[in-house]
Amino acid sequence: MGSAVERTDEHVREYLIYRGFTNTLKHLDNDIKADKEKGFRVDKIIDQLQQFVQSFDLAGLKEYWLYLDKRLFSRLEDVYRSTVNKLRISLYRYYIINTVQVSPRNLEKTQEFFQKQASELQGQAEWRDWFILPFISSPEQNSAFCQYFSRQWSDTFLVSLHNFLSVLFQCMHILDFDAEVQKMTCLMEENEQLRQLSYLTCGGKGQLCSNSFASGQPALCMLEDNNFFGLVSPFMCYLQTSEKKGELGEVEPPIESSSEPTDSSNSRSCGASQEEPPFIKLSQEEYGEHHSSIMHCRVDCSGRRVASLDVDGVIKVWSFNPIMQTKATIMSKSPLMSLEWATKPDRLLLLGSGVGTVRLYDTEAKKNLYEMNIDEAHPRILSLACSPSGSSFVCSAAAHSRSGSGESAPRLPITVSGQLLLWDTKTVKQQLQFSLEPEPVAINCTAFNHNGNLLVTGAADGVIRLFDMQRYESAMSWRAHDGEVYSVEFSYDENTVFSIGEDGKFIQWNIHRCGVKQSEQILPQDATGPFVLSGYSGYKQVQVPRGRLFTFDSEGQHVLTCSSSGGLIYRLASGESALERVLSLGGHKAPVVTVDWCSAVDCGTCLTASMDGKIKLSTLLAQKS
Repeated sequence: MGSAVERTDEHVREYLIYRGFTNTLKHLDNDIKADKEKGFRVDKIIDQLQQFVQSFDLAGLKEYWLYLDKRLFSRLEDVYRSTVNKLRISLYRYYIINTVQVSPRNLEKTQEFFQKQASELQGQAEWRDWFILPFISSPEQNSAFCQYFSRQWSDTFLVSLHNFLSVLFQCMHILDFDAEVQKMTCLMEENEQLRQLSYLTCGGKGQLCSNSFASGQPALCMLEDNNFFGLVSPFMCYLQTSEKKGELGEVEPPIESSSEPTDSSNSRSCGASQEEPPFIKLSQEEYGEHHSSIMHCRVDCSGRRVASLDVDGVIKVWSFNPIMQTKATIMSKSPLMSLEWATKPDRLLLLGSGVGTVRLYDTEAKKNLYEMNIDEAHPRILSLACSPSGSSFVCSAAAHSRSGSGESAPRLPITVSGQLLLWDTKTVKQQLQFSLEPEPVAINCTAFNHNGNLLVTGAADGVIRLFDMQRYESAMSWRAHDGEVYSVEFSYDENTVFSIGEDGKFIQWNIHRCGVKQSEQILPQDATGPFVLSGYSGYKQVQVPRGRLFTFDSEGQHVLTCSSSGGLIYRLASGESALERVLSLGGHKAPVVTVDWCSAVDCGTCLTASMDGKIKLSTLLAQKS
């Protein structure tokens, strides 16, 4: 943070010199000298506090700490207020100890401190024993105070304060040049590749195609990104579509090296079908605040915030429009297994733990509103789904898994006991428990239809159950997969449901005819899990699917799935070949384990989260046919 501020100051100073604003430059230098935040340099802030302590300037010390509290500490969540209070108490004690050590026989400054601070400190339990300190002949030998006179205590306090301020400035993201520099470097590299591609395509040396900017798509993207590099990705897509339309003559396009398999749709479009890709990838950004594998990543109903949960139990709430910014960080002592956004109001977040509790968290107030105890016999909260009306939510609770830990051998279908419960969001009370036939089983995934009248669930016994939420009973159920059902969603018209299971199949089911398949597709293992991340020296990390494995666009014509290097978008087609691959988002170095798709009118945002803790945010432009 300090280096970023210094670079900004230098840029501003160079600009003022270039423009000849000498008076403004003098005022800037004076303001920088008087800057209480010291350019967010932690070492200078510590030096300023020590200067107040060594000069016995109690008024200056209090004023400076109050400024830091209002300017910086007040932005923290409530859980960190106790840490700030402990640091303030230690700072005052550091001041008192300094007054005693400098003038052990003249305790005038020590008595002055207690006289001025008596009204503030006398009611606090932490200071109850300290008022006798001025009247003790040798306080450094007293058992209650001797530890504070040691060099170890003072060094520990200063290091703790230094570390706290360093982490605070790092998490505030006031100036984040590194991310912008990395993004600009990637865009410049992509731009250079496009230059080489255009030279090869046009057949001329150092010449660009005269009609390469004839389309309106690049202009639209330049307005979107507000810079020239916004033309990069659309320009490449335009060259590809121009080749398909025959606008560039008979020149064959260059062969691109790719690890992705050849798409049947692309090979056809180069011939007589003359198809355009349904989406153009405008940009791809990275959210890298997590340091372990992601379990869940969900966009709220308004499309303004994202909540992501990793295997360490850290939840990040962040926004991506207009800039990517962390809004809240939630640390949990107990393991977390599921999350879901509430629908009304959309600022609330449901968090399911591994110890039988569900928390309702306010992301704006940054505090827990309620904590519900579900069932001690079924402590794992595997899935949460909030009804569209916002009045209730469904909770899936399961007992501890009894399956073995073998990774290479196939898992045996061991039935794990579970419950499916309906809770009232307003009263925070359980309304009912659904009947699970033929026996209580762990429900892995849940999803409501658009009005909340239907609920579809996928269970560990491979059965999909459809519930009538007006009668609160099961309408139908059928065996869908050999093994567990990992993910289930309603189709756009809600006449069918789609599911992905442990058997690696992506199946479309007719909900009007129980157990009747409309289509079936075998997906690769990197789309269905279990997901494997291999490293050096035989290191291997295996993760069972927990989050959403597929999601649809706003019109329900395309589906986004996981893969080993990024998200894959397929076109939903009728017949036996139900999936037609149209676009690979890419960008990941580790397997993608969960996806989400936030759709607007013409642009959509795809979220792909991987096992290395990285989340890619890809902005797409839908091409109208």
